[in-house]
This record gives sequence, structure tokens and C-alpha cells, in this order.
Amino acid sequence: MGLIEKLFEHGLWSSRFIIILAVIFGLLGAVLLFAIASFDIYNTMIYVVNTYATHAHPLHFHEEVVGGIIGAVDLYLIGVVMIIFSFGLYELFISDIDAAKDENGKENQLLAVHSLDQLKDKISKVIVMVLVVGFFQKVGHTVFTGALELLYLALSITAVAVGLYFLSKVGHHE
Repeated sequence: MGLIEKLFEHGLWSSRFIIILAVIFGLLGAVLLFAIASFDIYNTMIYVVNTYATHAHPLHFHEEVVGGIIGAVDLYLIGVVMIIFSFGLYELFISDIDAAKDENGKENQLLAVHSLDQLKDKISKVIVMVLVVGFFQKVGHTVFTGALELLYLALSITAVAVGLYFLSKVGHHE
């Protein structure tokens, strides 16, 4: 029974390498998101240059430019989530990333993940930032017609600010 158990456990332990698929495709997704976001910023830049070159001033020019850039930032942030996800899975299930260490062997803490909770915390913070960016992108395209709507805007911005303040305190023990 010892040989069968040993073979089974070896096979079971080796099955963790299936995570490589999530790592590879997560990185490919990040590259794709970065490419699309860069293309969006390039298109926004061309739009701005063409607008100023033709001396045309569209009605919602600033909102369109800011919306294009904020949309790209949103995609970049989601790409960052994918990178953190890929690095974290690799370090948790496969191996430490030796290239992330300096010449003294000290680990770069930016992408270092030592537990699933750490991975979840890093990803959730970036996801919250994606939601905040999306919120401001939507607000930029909203037309406010009354004082009550402006009050709601002020309250929602305050709520976002308070939420970000408490998010920055998570994990910091003073």
C-alpha cells in the first residue's frame, strides 16, 4: 500500500501545475487589456489633435476626452488585477519568483503573495479602484439639473472618499 499511496500523493501534488494555465492566460489577458487601453488613449489623442487642427469645438469635447482617458485607466487597472492574480497564483502554487528578488535576496513586496488572503486583499483593493474609476467615468457623463442631484453627487463623492480612507487603513496596524 505504501507504493500506491506514494505514487498517488506525488500525482496529486503535481496536479498543482494546472495553475500554469491560469497564470499564462491571466498574463495574456493583462497584455490584451494593456494593448486595448493604449489603443484607446491613442485614439483619444488623435481625436484631440484633429479637433484642435480643424478648430472644431464639439459640445461635450472635454467630457469625451476625459471619458476616453478614464476608460483606459479602468482597463489598465483591470490589467493590473490580472498581473497580480497571475503572479500570486504562481507564487502560491508553483514556486517563488527568483527574478523578483534583489541581489541581496530581498523580495520585492509589490507583487509578493504568501497566502490566499494576501492575494485576495491585493486584488480586492485594485478592484475597488476600478469601481471608483468607473464611478467617476459615469459621473462625468451625467447631466445634473437640480440642486438635489448635486447634493446626491456631493454625498456620493464623500462616501467614495470615506470608503477609500478606510480601505487604506486595512492591514495597517498602528
